[in-house]
Amino acid sequence: MEHATPGVRTLLGDPKRAILRLSLPMMAAMFVQSLYNVVDAVWGSGLGSEALAAVGLFFPFMMGMMALATGLGVGGSSAVSRRIGAQDKAGAERAALLTLGLGLGLSLPFLLAIPLALPLFRRLGAEGEAAKGAAAYARILFGGAALLFFANLGTALLRGEGDAQRAMYAMVLGSLLNIGLDPLFIYGLRLGVAGAAWATLASLLSSALLLAYWLFLRPRTYLRLSPARFRWDLALVREILGVGVPASLAQLSMSLAMLAVNGILLGVGGTRAVAVFGTGWRVVTLGTIPMNGMATGVTAVTAAAFGARDGEKLRTAYFYAIGLGVLVQLGIASVVAASAPLLALLFTYAPESQPLRSDLIAFLRGMCLFLPTVPLGMLTSAMFNGVRMGGRALLLTVLRTVVLQALGGWALGVALGLGERGVWWGILAANVLMAWVGFTWGRHTVARLSQTFAPARAG
Repeated sequence: MEHATPGVRTLLGDPKRAILRLSLPMMAAMFVQSLYNVVDAVWGSGLGSEALAAVGLFFPFMMGMMALATGLGVGGSSAVSRRIGAQDKAGAERAALLTLGLGLGLSLPFLLAIPLALPLFRRLGAEGEAAKGAAAYARILFGGAALLFFANLGTALLRGEGDAQRAMYAMVLGSLLNIGLDPLFIYGLRLGVAGAAWATLASLLSSALLLAYWLFLRPRTYLRLSPARFRWDLALVREILGVGVPASLAQLSMSLAMLAVNGILLGVGGTRAVAVFGTGWRVVTLGTIPMNGMATGVTAVTAAAFGARDGEKLRTAYFYAIGLGVLVQLGIASVVAASAPLLALLFTYAPESQPLRSDLIAFLRGMCLFLPTVPLGMLTSAMFNGVRMGGRALLLTVLRTVVLQALGGWALGVALGLGERGVWWGILAANVLMAWVGFTWGRHTVARLSQTFAPARAG
């Protein structure tokens, strides 16, 4: 293939090897990237439970911004991978440029939300220092939305061409910088909760600059981009958004569900319940990072197989990833359960936070039970995105989060009067049920596509 890089050759080669070579760097990068979210909470906990609540209140909005950027990145990277599979380099570059242009447009509305931050958090039920801290955090990151979009889309496009190594370097650079700047900005400069947001913004800037250098200035990537070659292609835009919009909506549904859960928790347990849930959910989310990394590999490899109309490669990639993912998540669940007291101590070392410790331990030990089922749903959604069935991935996520997760939390926590622990069990049940539903649907989809591709390859 013209100008094929090692990443492209991996993407077009053995599917098991491709899954591993694309997934492992992204697992490491996403682990470090998510670690700084936990570090924000660790350093913030030194300011007391109100600061923890402030970070927890903004968390759904951060998830929303990431949802749009990540979803568009999934749409763009899968379009790139499909064109690489079909041996269409020029088409892959057009898809990459359009993805970046769409991302810039999506980042602009967040600037309008800056003056609305404090009234919004008060409308959600937050009061006092928690509301003020969440608003300060939000204003800074809303102002830096363009950097957030470019950093996420740039790494997604590198993954789409099979260059997981460079994507990892950009993500790790920003994350490590954030971790190092957190204590300086929060305590050294005495910026409080807002300091964590400034550290995040600085990390995004560093990643964005490195990605811009690779994609536009350094001709060693397979994608060689130039703003002068940007052209609107409505058919290609529809293809990117056909996967990207459902992927974004799927991510946004998680944010909406978290907003709903926060509202339920504020009603049954106040800001203390939000602090426990927001902190504990960060740790649980950290436990799903290997599957987030593997999902990027699954989307790229299945997209390339779809572009090449190779049913055997599609089937091998999907089932290999599912089996490996379940084994990995079983190990992670065991570690979380065993180390729950130590993990809780990290967030409750301040005297003001110590009353949260026992509840946080219980949350971690309960929620880790769904971790082994995560690959069944998450990797199935990744496969759907690769084969241009983003609507199916969206449906699975909406049913899990907005419908079953929020409804289950309300039913057990409020209707049955079980309080905040009832909310936890409702969330757990929703995740386990929809993981099995997703896997069943994924198996049938892969079988049908493999049968469809077989005659074409035989011919």
